[in-house]
Amino acid sequence: MKRAWVLLLVVAAACSKGPSEDQCKQLLTHLVDLEFKKAGAAATSDAMKQEIAKQKTAVTEAKSKEFVDTCVKKMSKSRVTCALAANELDGDSGVSKCDEAK
Repeated sequence: MKRAWVLLLVVAAACSKGPSEDQCKQLLTHLVDLEFKKAGAAATSDAMKQEIAKQKTAVTEAKSKEFVDTCVKKMSKSRVTCALAANELDGDSGVSKCDEAK
């Protein structure tokens, strides 16, 4: 009986095609970082770095629940993986490329 439960858990995990909650949280943080980068938020002083970090945290916290729920339920794991690897929002290596049909 114990083997049946273990097998069921392994099969269920293998069938999960969507991203995990942790992957979605990482994606949100990554997207916020890219958005701030695109907006030109470069800090030259420690005070500015702290302020930018506070703003990033505020944005992430404000959007976290809604974003993670939608991400887990509606995004494919491959799309999340692609977006996490992107180093800009637009362009040849941007997040927008992850939305293109393959």
